[in-house]
Amino acid sequence: MTGDQPIMLDEMERDALTELVNIGVSRAASSLRIMVGQEILLSVPDVAILPRGQAARIIGDHELARLVAVRQDFEGDFAGRAILIFPEANSLELVRAVTGGTLPLEDIEALEQEALAESGNIILNNCLATIANILKRTLRMSLPDVFRGSGAELFGLSAASEPADMVLVIHINFTIDAREVTGYIAILMDLSALRVLKELLHELVDRTTVS
Repeated sequence: MTGDQPIMLDEMERDALTELVNIGVSRAASSLRIMVGQEILLSVPDVAILPRGQAARIIGDHELARLVAVRQDFEGDFAGRAILIFPEANSLELVRAVTGGTLPLEDIEALEQEALAESGNIILNNCLATIANILKRTLRMSLPDVFRGSGAELFGLSAASEPADMVLVIHINFTIDAREVTGYIAILMDLSALRVLKELLHELVDRTTVS
């Protein structure tokens, strides 16, 4: 395999990754449920591996409003950057749920950064920790950082961007107390990190299919 070839998951590897993500997001929902004291319903995550520019265009085309994101870097047996992305209106709904839904708008806006960082930390940490634990690996996460921008800005696209960089995009819908929130988890990894992930998924499939 040459260094510039795209990384493709076979059907069993993709199914295994989707199941890992599903478990991780479900655990994140359980943690959020404790924090907000409300039931949280999740859709089955839709998982795709795309070039960074294509991923930014897809999210930008689907979500025309301004985007809000929580970003955390991770390193270990494979490394990259995890980003939880919401349309700005959805992020306020999430903050309302986290803060109990009774605060006036000016107070919600004052608490938005902290509430988004805490929620993003819960979702991203649970998702990545679950993937790493089941793959029998460890990851270290940075502190969360909240920022805003277009799809290209969130994915760090510029003239100097590495064209081979790929993004693992996870599309999820979740409902908190009748507030429907659409979000994306984007995990940016270079080809070497994705190659490691593919090998680990292949090992997982082998372990779980042995009779």
